Amino acid sequence: MRISLRSFDRAAKSTAIKSEPKKGFVLAEVIVAMVLLAVAVSSLAALVYSVSRQGRVATGNAYRNGVLMQEVNRLEGIPYDSVHVGSTYTAVSSAPYPHTRTITVSEPVANVIKTVRIVITPANPIYKSDTVIFTRTKARTSKVLCTDCPQG
Repeated sequence: MRISLRSFDRAAKSTAIKSEPKKGFVLAEVIVAMVLLAVAVSSLAALVYSVSRQGRVATGNAYRNGVLMQEVNRLEGIPYDSVHVGSTYTAVSSAPYPHTRTITVSEPVANVIKTVRIVITPANPIYKSDTVIFTRTKARTSKVLCTDCPQG
């Protein structure tokens, strides 16, 4: 059995030349990682703030539209003669949507047409106020059975 010294010399030289790599992080690497993390988190925080603000505004708009539709339906559902000409101001301070409600009824053509204007102004300044205007007309009654009444 023959043993070669050459292979042992090569193995000894290769381990002697190689130095073990240092383990751990350099302080500069930690600082760069922290800066990258801070930039990513701050941009996400701005995005979260923007989305939450838009969600609040959308909720306020939904409440405002609900209040407007409630008033329009109420004023369209009552008889023409029960809608009184004038202005009404109502403040609603209860949750979830505190607001002021102004209803103005005018009568451009007497006893035929009434114009109704409803203004909803939210108490919270981030919500916008809104206005709806509609016209009520007096229904013509059919006088089919009346033989001596003037048709109109």
